Amino acid sequence: MAKKDNYDENSIQVLEGLEAVRRRPGMYIGSTSRKGLNHLIYEIVDNAVDEHLAGYCDRIEVILEKDGSCTVSDNGRGIPVGMHEKGVPAERLVYTTLHAGGKFGNDAYKTSGGLHGVGSSVVNALSAYLDVLVKRDGAIHHDRFRRGRPDIDLVNGFLPIVGRAKETGTTVNFLPDPDIFEITRFSAAEVKSRLHETAYLNPGLTMAFTDKRDGEEKKELYHEEDGLVGYVRELNKNAECLTEPIYMRGRDEGIQVEIAFQYVNEFHENILGYCNNIYNADGGTHLTGFKTAFTTVMNNYAREIGVLKEKDANFTGADIRSGMTAVISVKHPDPRFEGQTKTKLDNPDASRAAAKVVTEEAPHYFDRNIEALKAVLSSAEKSARIRKAEEKTKNSLLSRQKYSFDTNGKLANCISRDASKCEIFIVEGDSAGGSAKTARDRNYQAILPIRGKILNVEKASIDKILANAEIKTMITSFGCGFSEGYGNDFDISKLRYDKIIIMADADVDGAHIGTLLLTLFYRYMPELITEGHIYVAMPPLYKVIPQKGEGEYLYDDRALERYRNRHKREKFALQRYKGLGEMDPDQLWETTLDPKTRRLRRIEIGDAKLSSDITEILMGTDVPPRRDFIYEHARDAELDV
Repeated sequence: MAKKDNYDENSIQVLEGLEAVRRRPGMYIGSTSRKGLNHLIYEIVDNAVDEHLAGYCDRIEVILEKDGSCTVSDNGRGIPVGMHEKGVPAERLVYTTLHAGGKFGNDAYKTSGGLHGVGSSVVNALSAYLDVLVKRDGAIHHDRFRRGRPDIDLVNGFLPIVGRAKETGTTVNFLPDPDIFEITRFSAAEVKSRLHETAYLNPGLTMAFTDKRDGEEKKELYHEEDGLVGYVRELNKNAECLTEPIYMRGRDEGIQVEIAFQYVNEFHENILGYCNNIYNADGGTHLTGFKTAFTTVMNNYAREIGVLKEKDANFTGADIRSGMTAVISVKHPDPRFEGQTKTKLDNPDASRAAAKVVTEEAPHYFDRNIEALKAVLSSAEKSARIRKAEEKTKNSLLSRQKYSFDTNGKLANCISRDASKCEIFIVEGDSAGGSAKTARDRNYQAILPIRGKILNVEKASIDKILANAEIKTMITSFGCGFSEGYGNDFDISKLRYDKIIIMADADVDGAHIGTLLLTLFYRYMPELITEGHIYVAMPPLYKVIPQKGEGEYLYDDRALERYRNRHKREKFALQRYKGLGEMDPDQLWETTLDPKTRRLRRIEIGDAKLSSDITEILMGTDVPPRRDFIYEHARDAELDV
């Protein structure tokens, strides 16, 4: 008998209002982890910054309240509260309707970071409550919502007035919904970094931060008159600088472009892109335009002054940007981003505008600053020499070590050569490595055992890094090169595995090994992280075996506590896994290798500057800042208790 097909007209669901946001929050804020949680603050702050860009706001305040909520206040014009043609006050429409706002026409905002029009309504939908006070037209108007739905009655169709005020502005207080978010405690460090970043991008704007949690008020004030130049100086505060910060700006096709960059005595580049104050983690057309034009300008100079001879090939873009720290900020009247979280700018005209500014302004600067020009070209020369010399080293290494090698505990490769389907597990120890090799699906799963803790690359010189056997093996296995040392020729398109999975024991040593590996990837293969290829396996810590019924894997102490609370009257045996090597191959497959049942955590970079600073603090040689950081952020740590 054929199975009944229940797909009919009754199968079609229509999610009314903001219910779609609550059902699929990741589509709107990226994730329901702390990164997504903090994103709620940024959505409200970005709306306030748009008021600044429109010329009506010069101060924004963010308060992390004692009760876990957040308050964002600005002294802009205040959200309109008059009756909209839809029959409700305009403010209520903004907070309850997707794609409702003042940013779709050309009158209220010439540039805006929130052109999708979903920021305020998404925050409302994902909050247990959201409270709004609007100071406008001499009155203080009040509105309140609970999980996206209005929670107070209108007065004759209008918002209730709760006071009088001469000034204008909007204050939003919201409490993230614990039913939505895995974590409901905001990260003060990440929020402060974002506010400080916003102050650099807007020299006329003051950003105030207050943290009222933990029994004391902690305040910070950010106001950066030097703008992008100050930002670049801050990024390079611990580096040996070869030039002063170089600043240029211009406008083309209605797009305002600001660029600041500086060279330091290091062989890597650090380029950050922003559009309408939004950090574009994956770059975009504005960065492409800058890089292409700057490469052309500097190669022309190199030939003009004789650094490159007629027979010499041009410097590559990576050669020329070696040692560069840059911030590119564009203000665009109609930006197009990839995704609501705006990680990549997609406007072709932004590329043209950035290229035009560089082509016109860079010669003006370098014609008057010959020493800076020589420093840039000298850095490019050194990078090119390293690239050419180490291309030979890499080719020699690859010719000696085919990536199917498997002797003495090295790579046990998979059969498939389809990178989109393949994954590689980095496993510590012979015991765990042996179990993993037995348990895996050798069609598409490769196992790379490493012995002990790899080198801490944050403390080591490049020659020591490249001499490390475990690191060389990983470079060879991945197939995409190394962003420093191996010729600055990292090529993500040559990656042999879609997923690189760190599989370490669920203990302190395992966490340390994972941290060392992540430091290596972040500093020298960052695209592995930014392109979403790095994962951490989440092996269970326990297995409970009840007297009746099937056993159950538990992944941390919290899960064990919850299990005990649910089964207070039942007896069960408890098995604790001190290491992956204690699991037999079947258990390892079921818990850690099988795509259908395993748990993986993908590694992401939220705040580029903060991530770099924290890596330097925690993995560097200076002990006092590390100790201070640990004390300050102990409350934000996720611990097993």
